Amino acid sequence: MGKLIRAVLRGRNGGNTILLPDHYEKEGKDHKLYGFVAILGYSRMRFITFVKRCDTPTMIRCMMAAFEYFDGLPQAALTDRMKSVFLDMDGKTPIWNPIFADFAACLGIAPRVCKPRKPQTKGKVERSVGIIKDGFWPGVRFTDIDEVNEQARAWCDRLNQKVHRTTQCVPMNRWVEEQLRPLPTDYAWERFGAEERKVSWDGFLSYDGVLYGLPAEPPVAGSVVQVRERHQQVRVFAKGSLIATLNKRPRSQEIVQHPDQFSKVSPTGSLRKTEQPLGHQVTPPNVEIRNVADYDQLFSLEVAR
Repeated sequence: MGKLIRAVLRGRNGGNTILLPDHYEKEGKDHKLYGFVAILGYSRMRFITFVKRCDTPTMIRCMMAAFEYFDGLPQAALTDRMKSVFLDMDGKTPIWNPIFADFAACLGIAPRVCKPRKPQTKGKVERSVGIIKDGFWPGVRFTDIDEVNEQARAWCDRLNQKVHRTTQCVPMNRWVEEQLRPLPTDYAWERFGAEERKVSWDGFLSYDGVLYGLPAEPPVAGSVVQVRERHQQVRVFAKGSLIATLNKRPRSQEIVQHPDQFSKVSPTGSLRKTEQPLGHQVTPPNVEIRNVADYDQLFSLEVAR
């Protein structure tokens, strides 16, 4: 496993989340994924997912996925001192990453930050890291990130139905007492998971290492659109309207052309068959020849003799 991003969610009596890097082997080379771990403090319900990036928008999407798995919002989120969440301290006041601060404030989640060099403040999630390293990751086989996330989801489902060592209760049974708040609906929820992307002039946008083609209508080439990844789909919005729903490609460096991407562009073959004239011959104008004296008389001038 590689580096983790840490965060902690607090429900009824506290909870934790964490994001860490995990290493895997492909074709004899070492690669890296980032694993996100969340645990609710009272019930000890766990959730893990794997992503390709560890920036702030990805962190927020991971937290949203955890909230959807737990089917509710916690009262507080205790995080590690990572730049995607926490920037610095102003005396005793944390300076939060503005994107994360907006996310937490709009959802009514109180942000908390762990004290430096105090691992006991996030003990629940630190123990979860060891459980994942020893219980899930060793020997796992997968073809792409979607498959490893399906395995991680099934592993969490099994773990959450076993007796927890500390509470001596099944997390799923205590989850109903967690008192989580309902999730927002529609745009009030979806907007937090969207990222801005600029569309190239040939109609492609880049997302997670894949180039996705967009339809020719409405014309969005050269403009900025919003991209929302969810349930293995990439939804693209322009000016508040959904313009495309694309199947997410888990492998990087793919180019996916949209069937209507170049529908407004004439095929090159048809252009070659059309004869384009190089010039146009026109009939010269018929100019009447007059005596110069007629022009002098027109302007009341005496003709010199």
